[in-house]
Amino acid sequence: MTPSYIPAIIAAFVVCVAGILADNQNQVVAEARMRARVADELNPVRSKLEANVNGNIQLVRGLIGTLVTEPGMDQQRFATLSRSIFTERSQLRSIAAAPNLIVSLIYPLAGNEKALGLDYRKNEAQRAAVMRVKDTGRMVLAGPLNLVQGGQGLIGRFPVSIDVGGGSNRLWGIVSAIIDVDRLYTDSGLRSEDLGIDVAITGRDGTGSKGPVFFGDPGIFERAPVEMTVLLPGGSWRIAAVPKGGWPTTAGNAWLIRGLIVLGGLMIILPMVLTGRLMSERQSNIRALRHSKGQLQELSHRLKIALDSSQIGIWELDIESGRLLWDDRMRELYGRLGSKRETYEDWKEALHPDDLGRAEQEFAEALESSLAYNSDFRIRLPDGSARHVRAIGSTYVGADGRRKIVGVNWDVTNDFETRETLFEAKRLAEAHSAELEAARHRMEFNARHDPLTGLPNRRFLDQVLAGRDRHFDPEAKLSIFHMDLDRFKQINDTLGHAAGDEILRHAAELLSGNASERDFVARIGGDEFVIVRQHGGIELDARLASRIIEAMSVPVRYKDQECRIGVSIGIAAQNHATDDLSQVLVNADIALYEAKRRGRNRHETFTGDLKTAVFKTKQTADEILRGLEHNEFIAHFQPQFCPRSLDITGVEALARWDHPTKGLLGPHTFLKTAEDINVVAAIDQAILEQALFQIYRWEASGIHIPKVSVNLSYARLTTRA
Repeated sequence: MTPSYIPAIIAAFVVCVAGILADNQNQVVAEARMRARVADELNPVRSKLEANVNGNIQLVRGLIGTLVTEPGMDQQRFATLSRSIFTERSQLRSIAAAPNLIVSLIYPLAGNEKALGLDYRKNEAQRAAVMRVKDTGRMVLAGPLNLVQGGQGLIGRFPVSIDVGGGSNRLWGIVSAIIDVDRLYTDSGLRSEDLGIDVAITGRDGTGSKGPVFFGDPGIFERAPVEMTVLLPGGSWRIAAVPKGGWPTTAGNAWLIRGLIVLGGLMIILPMVLTGRLMSERQSNIRALRHSKGQLQELSHRLKIALDSSQIGIWELDIESGRLLWDDRMRELYGRLGSKRETYEDWKEALHPDDLGRAEQEFAEALESSLAYNSDFRIRLPDGSARHVRAIGSTYVGADGRRKIVGVNWDVTNDFETRETLFEAKRLAEAHSAELEAARHRMEFNARHDPLTGLPNRRFLDQVLAGRDRHFDPEAKLSIFHMDLDRFKQINDTLGHAAGDEILRHAAELLSGNASERDFVARIGGDEFVIVRQHGGIELDARLASRIIEAMSVPVRYKDQECRIGVSIGIAAQNHATDDLSQVLVNADIALYEAKRRGRNRHETFTGDLKTAVFKTKQTADEILRGLEHNEFIAHFQPQFCPRSLDITGVEALARWDHPTKGLLGPHTFLKTAEDINVVAAIDQAILEQALFQIYRWEASGIHIPKVSVNLSYARLTTRA
């Protein structure tokens, strides 16, 4: 930098600083205005949210006030009062009252009939929240959360206490109100098309800024938003907003301000730059004149310094006379500091015997072709050590007309040693890489195979089902065999896990031996195995299953003990090559269940009728469990008479199912399924309790029944107290 440019540089610096400050100030003002506009648009939304939520809560509190005065309110009265608070400006979706924590009042009733009779103390999903309301005696607002009947809602649970006299209160029950979140958002203006801001809300369950984001883009909280607090009963939400499209990076008039700053700066700086340039050119011309006087002398000095510091030896050979000229660095390189004159033969004698022939041939080719000479070789020093030398040269015709070659030599011993080290490191790295690759293959094999049997595991099976084209013909239909060993648990419990492991290995060998090479055999857990094969028809699949069952039936000896096992097999095949294989596996599991149900040690093939029967059995089981919860199993009493006197000698309590849609059902319609799901004892208990209750009622009414007989299941009789 020349002194002539210093004033222009100072002026440019001052202009830049002033321009940056002005631009930043303009940006600050613009951002403040934008944040104020966002706050003005966000504040009404926040107010509406608070007003709507608190308004809904107040409506429910009014209903609770009526409940306190009318604790014996019936459904009709409750529906009449609830209907009056479901106004157009309300976002309430439904209200339920649970005296003694059992839901008995609900509005609207349509669509919510199943909730009637729900005992909060027995419902695992809602018991904790209800107990929290009961223990604290305060309203609890939860949500937003997904509702079973669809959509999202806020659930407010209110404790209802009534005066029992003496200045004390008793908990009457719980009132639950659901606020429709979608309507709340719409009525509060959050989904208005005219809204010019993007909004996000955090604080599920009224946890404020510490809660998760449940409305809008969570990234809004990371973009310096305008934030406000939405106050709720029992907590708060945190609402944040940014302009649609984000905050503008520049102010609206930014480029106008910047243009004016640049224009003013140019008017100041350009004249100063032109003046400085003229002064700089004048000074440059003066320096060039001074420099030219000693240029040749300085160049010669530099050349000498370069040759001395580079440690390169220079040589020249007269091709016709064989005269060789070395400088001092060449003599030092070859260990001949005391020599005064060298010849071509001296150079040959210094070459390493292993490199002599190649070095001479490369030198002769360079002389013959008159091309550039380039060679690497080793030399022997007087002390017996070796040194790597690199030589380059070029032929030319001297002023006397004679052909000569001039070149340089330098020591590259360190380079060769470094290269050898790198080659060795590369070899070791490649060997290590090969070991890592082998280890990766071993780890991948272990991750996809069962360590006990060596068969593919469930993970490998899932990969095969997901990518069948890599294992089977994509156009072929596949069959899946799902197998479960019979009596395996007894062997494991009586002879130990070592015997169980031996049985599993034996089973794996039998399955692999009976399957073809293209079949995929896997152990998917415990004593369960799967075979995936190309579907050759129902007969071929049945033939393979029969072979496996027959092979598994052969006793296995373990430590002088004879172990007998069997196998139950479920078979399912694709109807079309494009059918989902995961569903085919489910179908095979259904067939396996049917094989076990029919006595085990057999195979069953999946059919549509089998699927229908299984689904029907499952539906019956679900209805039985629901019937037990709703006390649908009732006792019918059949009188027993004396054949002579016709006096009543007793009654027999018979179990009947008062099905809500099918009417009164006898035991033949549900007893088998009840045994499968292990609830016969519960049905026996319900009938026994009803029989005991009826005996007390008869006695209280003056009716004497000598005896009451109750049928109990075998499982009930064998159950220890």
